[in-house]
Amino acid sequence: MPEAVAFWIDEPGVAALRRQPIAAAVEGEVLVRTRYTGISRGTEATVFLGRVPSSEHERMRAPFQEGDFPGPVKYGYLNVGVVEQGPDALRGRTVFTLFPHQSAFVVPADAVVPVPRGVPSRRAVLAGAVETAVNVLWDAAPLIGDRVTVVGAGMIGCCVARLARGIPGLDVVLVDVDASRRAVADRLDVGFAEPGDAPLGCDLVINTSGSEAGLQLALASVVTDGEVIEASWYGDRPVTLALGADFHSRRLTIRSSQVGAVAGRRRGTRTTRDRLTLALELLQDAAFDALLTGHSPWGDLPVVMADLATGRSTALCHTIDWTDAS
Repeated sequence: MPEAVAFWIDEPGVAALRRQPIAAAVEGEVLVRTRYTGISRGTEATVFLGRVPSSEHERMRAPFQEGDFPGPVKYGYLNVGVVEQGPDALRGRTVFTLFPHQSAFVVPADAVVPVPRGVPSRRAVLAGAVETAVNVLWDAAPLIGDRVTVVGAGMIGCCVARLARGIPGLDVVLVDVDASRRAVADRLDVGFAEPGDAPLGCDLVINTSGSEAGLQLALASVVTDGEVIEASWYGDRPVTLALGADFHSRRLTIRSSQVGAVAGRRRGTRTTRDRLTLALELLQDAAFDALLTGHSPWGDLPVVMADLATGRSTALCHTIDWTDAS
């Protein structure tokens, strides 16, 4: 039986690469050879550090996760590879799969989504982030001419900002404490501000910062009777907000957005596969390459994950190259 190399979190903060057998694909299945995986920094750092709340252990399971939180667990969902075995229509095609970091794997054929010809394989790992951004904007429903602020210039925030920029008349500003993210905002063709210079009186504010300071800034930035879309996930970290000032007098609203379910406004007309297919089509926009700021061979993955989780690395999307794994 052939083997694959897989990334496992043995316990919080401790990970390893190990070999495991993979079965041959049978009818209705595909064997995929991984080319690249991407690290979804916010969520995967939370998983790596063992900070998934016990109440969320089932809801936070990735589609092809093995093991359980906090570990041993094989986790991840940004995988781009080539179909080696399977139906004629898929054999040889580059596909995106919500599969963890592993060099090869077998899944049902309907679990893979072909990558459009105009999307490079490495850029395609962003499909999960763009899919999340699509869902956030379905929840947020910005209107033509809106002034929109996105707090947090991480992978999700940058994807939200780039997609929002395509709506006519929208004035989009990314806000982040890291001044170096201005260069990324420039490549995405959106505005940038540090927190002290964040615009006020915005029609819509989306928080993707994963910080209570970011959410507090979002509330300060939105118009009276305005809505803040909270797209961060905090794991088991408590969040404290100052709601005793003008939160009530200005009648502000905080509404959550999360990719696990299709946004309510589209749930009756779109499936999760429709949403992912749309995200891959949107990735024909080469501006998204601005988010690919880290890259390593597969053998470095345990160190890379630790560096991202502890803040020693600040890559937006760090990709892992599996092309020479066997």
